[in-house]
Amino acid sequence: MASLSSTPYPHRPPPPPPPIPTRQCKTQRARPIRASSSASDGAGELSLTDGARRRSRSGAVDAEKLREREARERKEEVNRKIASQKAVSVILRREATKALIEKKRGPTNSRKLLPRTVLEALHERITALRWESALKVFELLREQLWYRPNPATYVKLIVMLGKCKQPEKAHELFQAMIDEGCVANHESYTALLSAYSRSGLFDKAFLILEQMKSTRGCQPDVHTYSILIKSCLQVFAYDKVQDLLSDMEAEGIKPNTITYNTLIDSYGKAKMFAEMESRIAEMLRQPDCEPDVWTMNSTLRAFGGSGQIGTMEKCYEKFQSAGIQPNIRTFNILLDSYAKAGNYEKMSAVMEYMQKYQYSWTSVTYNVLIDAFGRAGDLKQMEHLFRLMQSERIKPNCVTLCSLVRAYGQTGKADKIKGVLRFIDNSDVMLDTVFFNCLVDAFGRMECFAEMKDVLEMMKQKGCKPDKITYRTMVKAYSNSGMMSHVKELQALFESGWKSSMEDGEV
Repeated sequence: MASLSSTPYPHRPPPPPPPIPTRQCKTQRARPIRASSSASDGAGELSLTDGARRRSRSGAVDAEKLREREARERKEEVNRKIASQKAVSVILRREATKALIEKKRGPTNSRKLLPRTVLEALHERITALRWESALKVFELLREQLWYRPNPATYVKLIVMLGKCKQPEKAHELFQAMIDEGCVANHESYTALLSAYSRSGLFDKAFLILEQMKSTRGCQPDVHTYSILIKSCLQVFAYDKVQDLLSDMEAEGIKPNTITYNTLIDSYGKAKMFAEMESRIAEMLRQPDCEPDVWTMNSTLRAFGGSGQIGTMEKCYEKFQSAGIQPNIRTFNILLDSYAKAGNYEKMSAVMEYMQKYQYSWTSVTYNVLIDAFGRAGDLKQMEHLFRLMQSERIKPNCVTLCSLVRAYGQTGKADKIKGVLRFIDNSDVMLDTVFFNCLVDAFGRMECFAEMKDVLEMMKQKGCKPDKITYRTMVKAYSNSGMMSHVKELQALFESGWKSSMEDGEV
């Protein structure tokens, strides 16, 4: 294995701040006031003095008006901020106590909130997929005196509920939209169809599809079909995918680049290379459907992830010759493929290329490289990258921490693992069962059985449930050390608690 200690990685200094432009102001020379008559002309002097006085009074009036306007604007700004703070306070109070919302429709002033404040609060919660909070803010929105039903707002909420696997809530909103007098259109039907298909309720999703066909102005288009195809591919329902493609052809709807990219990506992840290449060839035959960087990335990920490095490189060259430029995702895929293949020389070449052309690293880039150095046993480079990641204000996640724990477990660095746990205590990283399984495996490898058992208590504190992998990893660790009594104890624990949780689908 090639040594990784000499592998260069970019130390990207921040670019110098742009110069602050300065305005060149020309100083105007004051022109002397000259009387047209002689110095002894008293009328001219009197006229000049009166004019100066009038200008002085006019200037004073203008200055006074300016001060009054500035004071008025400051007062309006202060009032606006106070109103905004009151609105946010009301939203938070209403959000914190759902029972109060149901019992009492809120104080009188909660119906006179600023539209901008309520709409921004709703947008933030929709973007963050906080569906329960978003619905509470939406309920508050509907109580406002200025509220008018807007189908676009309903569509955004229905899409959010679909992503959060809440299809029944999505249907309730769809019905509420109709009850408020909004006409169901193509976008709202597609959003509801997406909500059902994302949760695997294909019978209801296909029912919506047929309903759209018979509703005037709501005929499904390529976007509708692409959403349904993607959901079917995620559960490997390839027969339904073929039915949908045939249905599209019968309706005269041609697949677009997004449709083909969805098919190519899914077939690639399933290692169905013949079908993937067939879809690429079919895509190239379409006159108005050109491959893009998403097509390239899906193809490279498919071949690179399966170790077909030569094929991946040939595809990369062909896509580039076709004028498709790589992006940061492309380089992350190349780095990951070379790292898993143990080709650290080419991985270094990609890093140098990214440094040369100033591609900013993402959390995925760091995770790929930290994992690569960790698997190679180069802890020095791994730790340096971890520090660099934090210095660039890129937040480590569970994937990062799993790579660190795995590397320390393989090299017997129990104290380093405890350092990772201290880092977690001082951060807000959301942990999952996968991380704890890595922790169990690392302690088991080092025969730190007390620490391994303590992981179960840590999981309980963090709200994570052990799964079959947790159980099997602990059994393997005890068995390798001949601790059969502990294996029996673990089996009893599994039969009493873990197994029932797994069967109930809680794990």
